[in-house]
Amino acid sequence: MVKFTLCLAACVASATAFAPAAKTAFGTSLSAKQDFLEAEPYYDQSTVPVNVYKNKAPFTGKVVSTKRIVGPKATGETCHIIIDHEGDFPYWEGQSWGVIPPGVREKDGKPHAVRLYSIASSRYGDDMTGKTGSLCVRRATYWCPELKADDPAKKGICSNFLCDSQPGDEVMMTGPAGKVMLMPEEDPSTDYIMVATGTGIAPYRGFIRRLFVEDPPAGNVYKGQAWLFLGVANSDALLYDDEWQSVKEKFPDNFRLDYALSREQENKKGGKMYIQDKVEEYADEVFTKLDNGAHIYFCGLKGMMPGIQDMLKSVCEAKGISYDEWLKGLKKAKQWHVEVY
Repeated sequence: MVKFTLCLAACVASATAFAPAAKTAFGTSLSAKQDFLEAEPYYDQSTVPVNVYKNKAPFTGKVVSTKRIVGPKATGETCHIIIDHEGDFPYWEGQSWGVIPPGVREKDGKPHAVRLYSIASSRYGDDMTGKTGSLCVRRATYWCPELKADDPAKKGICSNFLCDSQPGDEVMMTGPAGKVMLMPEEDPSTDYIMVATGTGIAPYRGFIRRLFVEDPPAGNVYKGQAWLFLGVANSDALLYDDEWQSVKEKFPDNFRLDYALSREQENKKGGKMYIQDKVEEYADEVFTKLDNGAHIYFCGLKGMMPGIQDMLKSVCEAKGISYDEWLKGLKKAKQWHVEVY
């Protein structure tokens, strides 16, 4: 297949960057077609798995690899973690896994609560066998102004467990969770506008691999445009940039990419370039796409949404549109997708 041939090098490079050397342990070779985990028809969402594994009876996965994926000048550490589920924990792009960190809480001796993480791979996993899934996790730390150092007592329990994990470590997992971020694949001309801050990039990596890198039926017929907006602090904090650039080079008409680098770029008012400022630069195009049926997704820290909503409201006012009615229409048509944390 032409598309698959064009992308094979990118697939191998991308999967190799994160997958273990002994990929044969996961079964299928990279040359296999990705069509064995599809619904019938492939866009039918009636069989999407939800909450198959729960807190009281979690699934036990095993870490395949953990890799730091940001540069030395990034604000914090972000890791890409591949987990082997042996094909027993299926999920769809846009869903999340729950992770229960080991140990108990100091205050009451009870097990730690579940932390949800958006899955950062397609349903076929980075090795495309259907037996692994990936997470994109930023290590949560707390800088103590008195100590003038990170306070280990206040670090994020789950994120540090995952970022410190080693191959073979067991991970207690729940889910898969959520349907709000699924792609509506019935119309292959649907445009997707994907807005992320930081590790909110995770679900979009699954989307983009499905649409452009792997060989599933949805990708083979896709003729719309996927537009990715990613906001991070600086160039060293960019996530999966090599993958996005590869897709952009091979599918320039179907994939667009825009970054908001708050510590390196300025917005039109001379301030820091945040994600809402970058989207605003293309407000007319974004609104036109949404009027024509595009779906827009937001994923990242919940603090991103007030700025986004204020920007959209001001654009609506400039266009003489009621923001509340406009947003109500998008939600009614199921074109508005938000997952923030």
